[in-house]
Amino acid sequence: MQSAAAVLGSGNPSCAPRSIAVCLALKEHAVTRTYAIPDLHGRCDLLNAAIERILDHSQGVAAKVVTLGDYIDRGSESRQVMERLVNWSSKALPLVALKGNHEAMMWECCKNVSEIGWWLKNGGDQTLLSYGECATELTAVPAAHLDWIAQLPSMYVDEHRIFVHAGVDADLPLDHQSDQILLWKRYPDASKKGHGRHHVVHGHDAKPDGPILTRGRTNLDTLAWKTGRLAIGVFEDGIPGGPSEILEINC
Repeated sequence: MQSAAAVLGSGNPSCAPRSIAVCLALKEHAVTRTYAIPDLHGRCDLLNAAIERILDHSQGVAAKVVTLGDYIDRGSESRQVMERLVNWSSKALPLVALKGNHEAMMWECCKNVSEIGWWLKNGGDQTLLSYGECATELTAVPAAHLDWIAQLPSMYVDEHRIFVHAGVDADLPLDHQSDQILLWKRYPDASKKGHGRHHVVHGHDAKPDGPILTRGRTNLDTLAWKTGRLAIGVFEDGIPGGPSEILEINC
C-alpha cells in the first residue's frame, strides 16, 4: 500500500483553470470508483487519515479522489492542508480538487476584492495563524496557494453524478450555474432533488449527525473540523445513485 506521503508529492492540480468547470471523467485513467472527501476546514490529521483509509480500501481498484472544497479556516492546520493538496501527485490515485466558499473568500480578500473582516469572522484568522502570521497579514499566504485556488473548478461531472461544494439549482442547465449557487447554496432540509438524472454529491451544510443520504443527493459534511468525524463517500462510477459505502474517519 502506498503511504500518504507517496501520494502527496509535488505536482499540479488535475483540472484545467476556470471558475465554473464541468470536468469530464479523467480519460487517461480507467476509473471505476470515486472517493469524495467533504469539508476539512484545517484538519490535516483527518486528511492524512482519509488518504490512508482510501489507499487501503481501493486496493486492486482504479480510483480517484474528489475533494469538495473548504480546506481552510476554523481548524488550526489550514496551511498544512493546502500544502498537501497543492502538491498532490499520484497516477495511482488522481485528485480532482474543487473550490469551496472559504477558498473563494480567502482569494478575494488576499486580492483586495473583498473586505478582510468578512473572511476573518468566518475562520480566516485561524488560517492566517497557520501561516505563521497575525490575523491581518494577508501577505503571509503564498502566491502559489492563491494561484492554485484561482484554478480550481467549482463542479465535477461524471456519467451519473455532480460533485460540488454546496449544490446546484435543479432548474438551471449546468452551464448556467453561478458560483453563488455552486459555492453557497443551502438545500431545504426536505429537499431530495438531484439534477435531472444526476445524483448530487456535496458538503457545505454541516450536519453533525450526517451524512444525509436521499434519492437525489448526498450531503457528506458532518462538521468534521469540530466533531473529529469525517464521512468519505464511496461511489461506484458505473452505478447511478448514492454511495455504495461510507468510510468514517475519527480523529
